[in-house]
Amino acid sequence: RAARLLVDNNIGGAPVVDAGGGLAGILTEKDFMRVVLNASYYADYGGRVADYMTTTVETISPDESVVAVAKRFMETPYHRYPVLDNGRLVGQVSRRDLLRALSDLW
Repeated sequence: RAARLLVDNNIGGAPVVDAGGGLAGILTEKDFMRVVLNASYYADYGGRVADYMTTTVETISPDESVVAVAKRFMETPYHRYPVLDNGRLVGQVSRRDLLRALSDLW
């Protein structure tokens, strides 16, 4: 079901929150490749999001500048950053989002 949500919304990954609204991890296309590899060995496509999500996640704040975020994208392999405000998830910014914002400035 999680894979269908990403495909239906045309996004390559999404933050995962816990019951209190805090960031628990991020689920990406790469994480789903792990599901496929697991299935190729064990013939099992099931599992919980928590079994496959990445739990070590770099985040940004709503106050971070577009230039600072662009620099972070250039220096890391990440394609998206969850945006946290006082520990609560308020959104995410992808490379495509940043490119769209920059193109609006030009």
